[in-house]
Amino acid sequence: MRLALEQAALAGDAGEVPVGAVVMRHGQVIATGRNNPLASHDPTAHAEIAALRAAASALGNYRLDECELFVTLEPCAMCSGAMLHARLKRVVFGARDPKTGTAGSVIDLFAEARLNHQTSVRGDVLAEESATLLQGFFARRRAQQRDQARLAHPLRDDALRTPDAAFEGLPDYPWSPHYISDLPALDGLRMHYLDEGAPGRLTFLCLHGHPTWSYLYRKMIPAFLAAGHRVVAPDLLGFGKSDKPKHVRFHTFSRHRQTLLELIDRLDLRNIVLVAHDAGGLLGLTLPLAEPARYQGLLLMNTLLSVDGQALPPEFADWRHECTRQAADDTARLMARASRNLAPKELAAYRAPFPDRGHRAALRAFMPGLAGDMAVDEAVISRQANRFYSERWAGHAMVAAGALDPAFGVSMMAGLASTIKGCRPLMVIPDAGHFLPEQGKQLAHDAASYFDHMIRTS
Repeated sequence: MRLALEQAALAGDAGEVPVGAVVMRHGQVIATGRNNPLASHDPTAHAEIAALRAAASALGNYRLDECELFVTLEPCAMCSGAMLHARLKRVVFGARDPKTGTAGSVIDLFAEARLNHQTSVRGDVLAEESATLLQGFFARRRAQQRDQARLAHPLRDDALRTPDAAFEGLPDYPWSPHYISDLPALDGLRMHYLDEGAPGRLTFLCLHGHPTWSYLYRKMIPAFLAAGHRVVAPDLLGFGKSDKPKHVRFHTFSRHRQTLLELIDRLDLRNIVLVAHDAGGLLGLTLPLAEPARYQGLLLMNTLLSVDGQALPPEFADWRHECTRQAADDTARLMARASRNLAPKELAAYRAPFPDRGHRAALRAFMPGLAGDMAVDEAVISRQANRFYSERWAGHAMVAAGALDPAFGVSMMAGLASTIKGCRPLMVIPDAGHFLPEQGKQLAHDAASYFDHMIRTS
């Protein structure tokens, strides 16, 4: 196994994922191999395959029934299949692979009694050394990617950027970041978004509100992806991994709306189901007015269609004030008060984008700016949205309410559902508060099934 680790280190030095393999026969090394798919442009050029080929060539026989293979990482399905075809006597591996390992982590091909050959297997040999080699490689690669991203998206003088290190190890948030800075409305600011799943039947466009970011949807995204759909979840400017303009006056309804319209156009999103929470609905529900044909559905949670001309309950005004005051001081404290089941690491994840007051301009501005006194053009759009959903909306809609939400209560959400033409009856989640997506796993499964069915049969 130490010889295999030497091969893995050579692969890492060459820029390949550091995995190495050694084949032994009667106690003698007869072949070695290391990962080489990048340089060879060959998806089969795994360390195990290279070692098996070299061993078969040395023995003049593809049957390697007297041989043992040592590899630093649990084999994938391709390599395990090759080992069984080669009739290996034994396979020994180092670190386990929870994503693609087929010697017990994901499945266990070696334990399949119906196969016509059984190869014995042993894992966790020098596992720590193997894992350390892999972890170091991927840490260096992430650092290189961050450096490249910085060069591609230079930081403006009037903005701040949360250090990437603040987002390391977030619980239940494994997705790769995507960045864009060349939209006209961005004017060089860097915007972050998630883009997961292949374009297919539907695209779930998930818009967060105040004081959250795309992390809010971590429990819903897997359900949308499992149903075969695409998910796009942007961080609005000032939030999450997006750049944070220093001035409160930057954050206007019109600027944030235009940025989202341009992002949708650039990504050419179609068959959209708009998923919106909190102030994400105030912004998001105006987007279909621009291009109605892009949208198929709405999934709305504890949000508003507009505030223009509405008599809002005093609880909403209290919530808006509390959001502005507490979130500007400590986002985690506000989240803990509204969602009592959040673990300390989850609260830290909500705090992560806002390490100090300088990074919190959006938190001070967002609720007053979007849900306060509207400018003339913003009020016009808001009134148009009300008419659009009551008269012209041709898609499908679900509205859900957290019964324990003091601001966006059940009666308020029932009013929203009644405004939208063809909307399903209001769904009430009895034990949920304002941040409904935190308890939205089942809701996401139900929504994916509902929209899938309605669009197929319409």
